[in-house]
Amino acid sequence: MSTTVSNTLEDLHGSAIESIKQVLPIPHENITAPELRSELTCHFGVLVGITGSINGKVLYKSDVDFFTSVGELMFGMELEGDMLKSFAGELGNMISGGLCTNVFSKGMTIDITAPTIMEGNMSISGFKEAIEIVMTFQGGKKLEIGLMID
Repeated sequence: MSTTVSNTLEDLHGSAIESIKQVLPIPHENITAPELRSELTCHFGVLVGITGSINGKVLYKSDVDFFTSVGELMFGMELEGDMLKSFAGELGNMISGGLCTNVFSKGMTIDITAPTIMEGNMSISGFKEAIEIVMTFQGGKKLEIGLMID
């Protein structure tokens, strides 16, 4: 991985983690070290495009129970079906919006695309470089973050 791509992924990584801490109402217990990936898989998650100083994508993935529990904490009710998918997309928007703000302090101006809900057995490839981080929250719930540079 080139130094420029490595530095960019490092900046995105730190900015994404900080945004997640600001948005999610659940204390985290652990964050894994970033791992390089040539392909990312997903069963349920949100894909958000990044444009501007950096072109790429961010994938927030977990099981449906994670998004359901976060929705219940934030709104006081269990979300299902289309409401849950809409909430997952909006959660991806909120985290990605914070990422944009946080990365701006590092001298990069980025914008995000509308979120895409990912459901089913999927794999994503075709990017230049990618890392994946896993955040573990209270109760053992996990959110995996895939950061991809095109």
